Amino acid sequence: MPRVVFLLIPRVHLLDVAGPAQVFSTADDLGHPYTLTYLAEDEEVATVQGLTLQAQSAWPPLRPEDLIIVPGWRGPTRPASSQTLRRLREHHASGGTIAGVCAGADALGRAGLLDGRRCTTHHTVQDELARLYPRAQVVKDTLYIEDERIVTSAGVASGIDVALHLVTTRHGPYAAGQVARSMLIHIHRDGKAEQISPLFRRRSHADETVHRLQDLIETRFTERLPLSLLAEATRCSERTVTRLFRRATGLTPLAYQTALRLERAEHLLGTGATAEAAAREVGFEDARTLRRLRARSAAPPDR
Repeated sequence: MPRVVFLLIPRVHLLDVAGPAQVFSTADDLGHPYTLTYLAEDEEVATVQGLTLQAQSAWPPLRPEDLIIVPGWRGPTRPASSQTLRRLREHHASGGTIAGVCAGADALGRAGLLDGRRCTTHHTVQDELARLYPRAQVVKDTLYIEDERIVTSAGVASGIDVALHLVTTRHGPYAAGQVARSMLIHIHRDGKAEQISPLFRRRSHADETVHRLQDLIETRFTERLPLSLLAEATRCSERTVTRLFRRATGLTPLAYQTALRLERAEHLLGTGATAEAAAREVGFEDARTLRRLRARSAAPPDR
């Protein structure tokens, strides 16, 4: 039976532990056996959220099929000891997989496991990770990355996505889908997905008129929403609507609506919908339009 070892660092984030643990526990309930082990250098580990976790301090014997997950924490905290870092290196060298959730990437970096590999972490500390480990290839604004059995992620809720990815790798997409359905997860996000959804990325402004426009677009994004309708809803001129919206979000109302459509279409495609069905459901005329817009959004920006 494969073992999933959670290496707990003091001031660990509770969701970084609980999310992946729930995925593998649910997989076990559904017939894909796993043993979950919580390991730490001290047997009591305080979480940032105030709950104290119990862990064992003795390392179990590990095989290549076993996983080590290093959840993120909030500093300052005592880093992992040289002995613990050696254990991480040894497990990877024997063929094992190690996943760092959020700041867990720092432990992997200290162990030398990020050198020459693509990796990521939470968007607020990506620059710091790149500074600390210049031999790593830090990829910004992506949910998770796997490179030679080293998995890193943005952390918090994305730890669930990483765990589902690992279940998919080991047992196939159907098994991961069963786990996601049991956990009431509406979408299993691909690792290449942006860390911040368009629904939130463009909301860090104080313009109430634009917030009302965004509410309207998000509620009816599959419909045709002419500029005249948006102007009428806010009692502004069409020109004012465009100016305010672009100033607050960096996008036109149409571009914002298109981004929401594409995000929903990606989810539908990821759950097995055809391009034609996904295009129709989100309001595009046909699959050709969806393919063209997806290609455009994936293209690197002009320099």
